[in-house]
Amino acid sequence: MLSARGAPAGILNLVVNGDIILVLDTRIYDEYADVLRREKFAFPKNAVDEILAFIQREGLLVTPSPASCMLPDPGDLPFAEAALHTRVPVVTGNARHFRGSGADVITPAEFLEKHRLDYRL
Repeated sequence: MLSARGAPAGILNLVVNGDIILVLDTRIYDEYADVLRREKFAFPKNAVDEILAFIQREGLLVTPSPASCMLPDPGDLPFAEAALHTRVPVVTGNARHFRGSGADVITPAEFLEKHRLDYRL
C-alpha cells in the first residue's frame, strides 16, 4: 500500500483480484492490522477496514504447528510457521530474516516471475 507500483503492489492487486490467496493465522492478521493502522502511514481508516475485512473473508486462516527454529526477529515466526504448515513460500523482501526456518522464501519479484503473473499497472 506504500506504493502503487512494483512487485509488492502487484501482489496486493493479485490478492484483491482473487488470483492468489493469503495464508495467515490470527497472529499474522493482528500484525497486518497493527501495521496498517500505524499513524506514520496515515492510511484512510475506511481503506484499512475494507482491506482487513477482505483478508478475513478471503484469506486462508490456518492453525500451524509450532516451529522449532530460531529467527532473528521472533515476530517473523508466525509467517514461517504458516508457510511450513501450508507448504507455500514466505514472500518478503527480508529473506535473511527467515534463514534456518526451513520455509521457502522468495522476494515479491521472484514470486511473480516464478508464477509468471502479470503485475504491470
